[in-house]
Amino acid sequence: MKFILSAMLVLCATFGKAQTRPFKISTTHLTGNVYVYVSYGLPDDKTPFPANGLYIVTANGIILIDTPWDEAQTQQLVDTLQRRYKQKIKLCISTHFHSDRTAGLDLLKKNGVKTYATVLTNQLAKRHGNKQAEFTFSKDTVFNVGGGVAVQTFFPGGGHTKDNIVVWLPQSKVLFGGCLIKSMETNSIGYTADANIPEWPGSITRVKNRFKNIRYLIPGHQGWQGDMLMFGHTISIVKQPG
Repeated sequence: MKFILSAMLVLCATFGKAQTRPFKISTTHLTGNVYVYVSYGLPDDKTPFPANGLYIVTANGIILIDTPWDEAQTQQLVDTLQRRYKQKIKLCISTHFHSDRTAGLDLLKKNGVKTYATVLTNQLAKRHGNKQAEFTFSKDTVFNVGGGVAVQTFFPGGGHTKDNIVVWLPQSKVLFGGCLIKSMETNSIGYTADANIPEWPGSITRVKNRFKNIRYLIPGHQGWQGDMLMFGHTISIVKQPG
């Protein structure tokens, strides 16, 4: 685990110095049939910044949690997974409406992938001119993929955005916290134009109370070392004065 995280830090440093478009995604085995993929964007128009997503390999196809940050990287991921596993992506769940979670939705639809988001996420995506999922759900949902694989969504309340959800994989005890959760690598609250800062700490507490025996906690950006410590770390960041 330490080797993987060190490699990620070196990779991020390399990208920060030299990488320009087109970006190249990277993938890391997490546990069992669960993998983290990393795509890149330029939120400040200067320095590439990593965004984490998940994919889960099942006998009935691959499940994607969030899309890469643009369509080119989404196509890379589609091609990589097809080549590596001889399987197609079956469905994709977007965890909020920002483009680092939704930019590849149209391309996935063209590839026959069923794309899902909450009703609120699609509403916000439409309002802000971002891509929208084909299918929506209005309450916490369990996607039973087959082969004993379940993917559970949970809306804890507002935080990074008003619509952010987390995704729980009960078989592997992996919680994808997305952008609700801040990596131990940062002390910055990040982009807050769409945030609900007063509600954020309470949302994190609801997540922490709901899911037990978490083995891996994956934030929306940067490394995931620290696992459960990221809950308190995020609350501390959110409560920082001005």
